[in-house]
Amino acid sequence: MISLDEFKKFHHAISLLGMSGVGKTVLSKSLRQSGNWYHYSADYRIGTRYLAEHILDNIKFKIMQMNDPFVADLLRSDSIYINHNITVDNLTPVSTYLGMYGDPQNGGLTKQTFLNRQNDYRRAETRSMQDTERFIDKAWQIYGCRNFVNDASGSLCEIIDLDHPSDPVISKLIPKTLILYIQADIEYEKQLKARAHSHPKPLFYNPAFLSRYLENKPDNGAGVDPLDFARPLFPDLLNFRKPRYAMIAERHGFIIPANDLFESNAFEETVPTSVSFLSRLHTAVCTQASESEAAAKKLEAYISACRSRADSRY
Repeated sequence: MISLDEFKKFHHAISLLGMSGVGKTVLSKSLRQSGNWYHYSADYRIGTRYLAEHILDNIKFKIMQMNDPFVADLLRSDSIYINHNITVDNLTPVSTYLGMYGDPQNGGLTKQTFLNRQNDYRRAETRSMQDTERFIDKAWQIYGCRNFVNDASGSLCEIIDLDHPSDPVISKLIPKTLILYIQADIEYEKQLKARAHSHPKPLFYNPAFLSRYLENKPDNGAGVDPLDFARPLFPDLLNFRKPRYAMIAERHGFIIPANDLFESNAFEETVPTSVSFLSRLHTAVCTQASESEAAAKKLEAYISACRSRADSRY
């Protein structure tokens, strides 16, 4: 089995898999700050590349609905310039565009608009994941970042065809990255559910999951409070996604319990630095490789990819 010292010297590329709110972005930011990892944010790429025009058009549409002739004339004559301010730390414009189903009078979207935006996001997320390999190269060539973390969306498991071996998303990630499923236990799930209930946010839903919630709902969303519609979805969504995450990890990656990754005590939860993350990751993958021939082969393939990546850079 490979030693920790040798493992830490690799040129790593990790794809994080897990439910929205489980800590993928928090971990990614810590790796970026503590170890100069390149933080590839799926939602940042989606917002700045694949939904950028959609987001700006939505902003302009909202402004025109204000019926202010002064501002409308400025927009029509291209006298003012409008742009979003998406950053890795501020992805609000992406969420705002995705939106929630419900009464437009309460900030909701009609059923058709909501479904159209769900499809827009799905296409954008697929393309953002297909860009991962190119950004691994850019991270090194432009910024000199040896290590790379793919902060994937929580809906990654829903844009992958688990029964298709040449799925256009997973087939791009497997050869270049180690897929790491951050698995929440029951207590951790309770925290996720509580947070989602108090602060529901727009999410992408698999059409097979979403259809039953929209059934018999008015097409125009009239009388439906968007937050009330979204709140009960998250617990069911978590249960819907868990077996999909587990299947991806079993076939293509590794699992690390959220409680092992984010060690906690009575006073605080500790976000791992680059050094402690690699130590915990090494323990997780080596343990699983020692217990399963399939996991051992996955680890061997990842080690080979890391060595090949390092050789190509020098």
